[in-house]
Amino acid sequence: MEDLERATEQIGRGKLQYSLEYNFRLKVGVKQAAELKAMDSGGTSDPYVIVYLTSDMKKRYETKVYRKTLNPVFNEYFTFQVPQAEVPDSTLVMQIFDFNRFAKHDIIGEVRLPLATVNLQHVIEQWSDLVAARKEEQLGEICFSLRYVPSTSKLTVLILEAKKLKRMDSHGLSDPFVKVHLILNRKKWKKKKTSVKKNTLSPYFNEAFVFEVPFNQIQNVDVVISVWDHDKVTKNEPIGKLFLGCRATGKQLRHWSDMLSNPRRPLAQWHSLQPPDVVDKALGLKSHLKLPLPHR
Repeated sequence: MEDLERATEQIGRGKLQYSLEYNFRLKVGVKQAAELKAMDSGGTSDPYVIVYLTSDMKKRYETKVYRKTLNPVFNEYFTFQVPQAEVPDSTLVMQIFDFNRFAKHDIIGEVRLPLATVNLQHVIEQWSDLVAARKEEQLGEICFSLRYVPSTSKLTVLILEAKKLKRMDSHGLSDPFVKVHLILNRKKWKKKKTSVKKNTLSPYFNEAFVFEVPFNQIQNVDVVISVWDHDKVTKNEPIGKLFLGCRATGKQLRHWSDMLSNPRRPLAQWHSLQPPDVVDKALGLKSHLKLPLPHR
């Protein structure tokens, strides 16, 4: 039902043309908009665009305001300092507002572009449809430790606790549990899961899982950690996930590298959960892909 409402909301909001170029800095070109929704009683709007990255929401750029038009041409460029390791964890947000001198500025619509889904090795120029704006969503954080012992080929993932989890149930709480998947060469390989913790957004698990991973395979393995809301009646829903391994970036890559360079020592760290579809795209896995698991 929510999907239907959202689809209805985005009809007739218009579209935005933009460009992206990355060379250790992200250069965003706000080109033009077309067929914008009329927000004023005279059948027109006074549009301008706000541009920011979710990784640094304090830094926001604004274009000039264009009066009484539904097809403004902006041609303005903005540069963000983004280290390469942080690019896959960032989403570019471009929001079009209708300027109003005497009242709150109304949002016409927005474009959200997770940078993990974009090939930034080339200059990109494209049109995107505007959709209804959504509030910034915090999915929560999870703390776990990693330990690898090359001599015994044992990888230990200790799920410690989570906090500030997104509310998934009508009474404002969740019944969270954690899944740990090992992916080898982009195929699901091994999996384990914790017990379910009832009615909490700050569950404490302290559950350890040991996987056998030969040293010659450790570079090809991704560890995917996902937090789910258990539901007895309908299917379990993912709250958020993240992955670690040599293909990871940012904090997750650092945690994995620290584990490899400190064999036999457990290393604990907090991580922010990311939207499941963004992580799946970064991993190159289709959502809900059922792969045959080898019997062990």
